[in-house]
Amino acid sequence: MRVRLPGALALQFTVATSTVSSLARAGDPFEIQVYDGTANAPAEPGIELHVNDWATGNRTDYTPPEAALHGQFHATLEPSLGITPFWELGGYLLTAWRPDQGVYEWAGIKLRSKFVTPPSFDPHWRFGVNLEVSYLPPTYDHDRWGSEVRPILAWHNDEWLLAFNPILDQALAGSDASKGPSFQPALKVARTVGPVALGVEYYATLGPLTAIQPWSLQEHQVFEVLDLLSVEGLELNLGVGEGLTQSSSGIVLKAIVGYEFDLNPQATTVRADTRERTPSFVSSSP
Repeated sequence: MRVRLPGALALQFTVATSTVSSLARAGDPFEIQVYDGTANAPAEPGIELHVNDWATGNRTDYTPPEAALHGQFHATLEPSLGITPFWELGGYLLTAWRPDQGVYEWAGIKLRSKFVTPPSFDPHWRFGVNLEVSYLPPTYDHDRWGSEVRPILAWHNDEWLLAFNPILDQALAGSDASKGPSFQPALKVARTVGPVALGVEYYATLGPLTAIQPWSLQEHQVFEVLDLLSVEGLELNLGVGEGLTQSSSGIVLKAIVGYEFDLNPQATTVRADTRERTPSFVSSSP
C-alpha cells in the first residue's frame, strides 16, 4: 500500500530526514585533538594511543545502520613517521567497545599526510595542513568513505599555546557526499603552569558550508585539558568534555598517550633551540 503525505507534511519529513543525516556526520569521535603544527623529525617514528569514553553520548542523532554513540568506548592507535622537516605521514587503527552489543571490534582505518612549516620558519608562528582519507564500517559511519582537510594555525611562546584548526570534513560516498564539506572548527588555548599546561579545547560541528545549521542543531563541546610537559619525548593529554547544545554529546572523557622515538638527539636539540619552546610543545603531537 502506498501512502501519500500532504505537501506541508512531506516537506517537514524531508527536512527532518536531512537534519538527522547531517547531524550524523559529526566531529571525529575517535580522535579528539587540536593539531598544533609540530611534526616528527625526519626518519623519527612516533606512536600515540587515543582513548575516549562516550558514556552519555547521543542516543538518537545517527543514521542506521550507524550505531548510536551512547555508551561507546574508543581506542585508536596512531603510528607516525617524519619524512622531511615539513612532512609527516601517519595512520589510525580504530577500535570500539559497544556495551549494548557486548562486542569489542575493529572500527576503521585512516591514513594522513601532514605538512607544516619547518622549525626554522619562525620562533612563534606555525602553519600547516593535514590531509586525511578514511574508511569506517557502516556501524561507525553510514557513509563509510570520508576525507578531511585540516588547516593548522598556531602561535606559542614559553607560557602560552594557541592553536586553531578550521576543519573541512567531506564524505566520499553515501547520503552525505552530495552535501559538500562539513565545517568543524577546533580551537585550543593552553597556559604553562610548572610541569604541566592547563587549557581549554573547543570542538564544533556547524553543518555543510552551504547550509550552516541553526544553533540548536549544531554540536559544540568544551574540554578542560591537562598536558604533561616535564618528560622529554612523552605526550600525555587528559580532558573532560561537556556538550553545550541539545545535539551535542554530554560528558566525554578522553586521554592521549604518545611517545616520539628520538633517533637523532642532535637534531632534536637543534629543533628545540630553534623553536624556543618549553618541552611540552617539542613533542611530536599534531
